[in-house]
Amino acid sequence: MRIIDYINEGGPIMYLLVLLNVVGFTIIFWKVFSLYSLKNEIDQWANKILENFQNKIKGTNLDESVKHEVLKSEITNSLSAFETGLNTVKIIASISPLLGLLGTVIGILSAFEVIAQRGLSDPSLFAGGISMALITTVGGLIVAIPHLIGHNYLVSALDKVESALEDKVVTKAF
Repeated sequence: MRIIDYINEGGPIMYLLVLLNVVGFTIIFWKVFSLYSLKNEIDQWANKILENFQNKIKGTNLDESVKHEVLKSEITNSLSAFETGLNTVKIIASISPLLGLLGTVIGILSAFEVIAQRGLSDPSLFAGGISMALITTVGGLIVAIPHLIGHNYLVSALDKVESALEDKVVTKAF
C-alpha cells in the first residue's frame, strides 16, 4: 500500500495531519537555517546589541546591576524574532496525537455503526472503520514525535546562542 492510500483511508483527519506536518517542518527548517545564520554572525549581533545598549544608557548614571538588567533586556529583545514560530511547532506536536485519537474514535464509531446495521456476519464490512482508527493514530504520532524533537532542539540551540551572545556582549560592555 502506498502512503497516499494510507492518507486517503485515514480521511479528513489525515489530510489535516499532513497539512500540519508540512507547516511544522517548514517552520523547523526555517528556524534551523536562521539559527545557523545567527551563529555565524554572532559577533555582528553582539556589536549591534552593544551599540543599542550604549545609546540607551548614554547620559545616564545607572548602577552596574541596572546596566546588567538593561543589557539582558536588550539581548532578549534582539533574539525575540528567532523565537517566532516555536510555539506553532510546539502546538503541532501537542495536538497531533489528539487529532490521531479523534480519528481513532471516529473510526471505531464508524465500525460500530456498520456492526449495528449489518451485524457481525462479514468482518470486512467494519474493517474499514478499524483501519481508519489505526491509521489516524499512527499518523498523529508520526507527526507529533519529530515536531516535539524539533521544538526541543530549537529551544536548546536558541538558549545556547543567547548564552554565547550574552557572554560576548557582557565581556565587551564591562
